[in-house]
Amino acid sequence: MAISTVRALASPDLAARDKDRLVRVWENIKPNSCPYTYNFHLHTVCSDGQLKPEAVMKQALQVGLQGLAITDHHTVRGYEAAQSWLEEMRMRKPECLFPHLWVGVEITARLLDTNVHILGYAFDPEHPAIAPYLQRVEYKDGEEARAERIICAIHQAGGLAVLAHPERYRQPAKLLIPTAVGLGIDGVETYYAYRKTNPWQSTPAQTETVKKLSDRYGLYNTCGTDSHCSNILLRL
Repeated sequence: MAISTVRALASPDLAARDKDRLVRVWENIKPNSCPYTYNFHLHTVCSDGQLKPEAVMKQALQVGLQGLAITDHHTVRGYEAAQSWLEEMRMRKPECLFPHLWVGVEITARLLDTNVHILGYAFDPEHPAIAPYLQRVEYKDGEEARAERIICAIHQAGGLAVLAHPERYRQPAKLLIPTAVGLGIDGVETYYAYRKTNPWQSTPAQTETVKKLSDRYGLYNTCGTDSHCSNILLRL
């Protein structure tokens, strides 16, 4: 399937349906949802990962994932290639059960004078508001880099915005999350391996801190391995 066909699939109506489906999943995310059921933080060779998008999808199928998102930095090319592979495989093997793939991206932003990463999901990648952030360009300062600007762009494109790994930054989650809430953030990456363990496991202390803040502000909880390596089950 051509990339243009994949882009056509990412219509506003499809993005809206994907958003509703994603919300239903996030409402039931548990500590053990990742990495064998869902994985919402993955990278490919289209940014700084080691796997081709097709290889990510093959591993997702082998693992038995129900759903995932490829969140390359400042590009959806990995998603497009993976979606093309997925559609082709569905036509070849209609009897097989394939994981659901959500459109995703990871965008660098400035929040409290700190560089943070904001994950966008289930948006329309053809929407003009999000287009400047999908050109493989990282805005390090200026209006374009402000977290509120990026969150707004994701929302305008019909998507959901999530603060990635909130306890990895110079500023602590207890400051970043309330500020992000004031800017309209939808969720936080609650279940995350701050230590690069094998097997992957969310780090208890940081998870507890983020989960309490998430509960306090009524945010969605997400999970992901943040894999940049040759194994989607690991952050190594």
